[in-house]
Amino acid sequence: MSAILELPEVRARVARWSVKDYEALGEQGVFGKNVELVRGIVVQKMSKSPLHFNTTQWLRDWCSARLPAGFVVRQEGPLRLADSEPEPDIAVVRGSERDFWASHPTTAALVVEVAVTSAALDRENASLYAEAGVEEYWIVLAGERAVEVYRQPAGGAYQQKRLASREETLVCASVPGLELSLRELFA
Repeated sequence: MSAILELPEVRARVARWSVKDYEALGEQGVFGKNVELVRGIVVQKMSKSPLHFNTTQWLRDWCSARLPAGFVVRQEGPLRLADSEPEPDIAVVRGSERDFWASHPTTAALVVEVAVTSAALDRENASLYAEAGVEEYWIVLAGERAVEVYRQPAGGAYQQKRLASREETLVCASVPGLELSLRELFA
């Protein structure tokens, strides 16, 4: 990446997009499919390694099999936030699929990002999710076989953060019935 973006005078002049403009230009095919909007900046998404792809698929299947009524799992589906439109690996949202035919969800009960090489960006995005009232945010550190758990969003930040190790069973505080054995996930 170019060091030019490290210069404050250049960074201040980077074009920022509203979510509305981003969506309109996206519908026209201006950006392509491999991007997302983060803090008004169009960011190219990273390619997915086999570990990332398969971990995400496993988590989607796991969530889908355990979700109570009134929740739906979205894989790499957009969340429409104030100045961003990220596409988290997994989002568990309240409602049904039909609730989102006309607009993307604006929050989620649980967001899960699988981090193989993107942990720094995923940690930076925690503030996006906290500001949007996402109740719980997990960063699955696939290579380290651990999960960072963020809970209690308030004032644009999560008040509770902890690292769950491979020996634990994660009990999701925001979605009843989701209890994830990390031993099973990282088998």
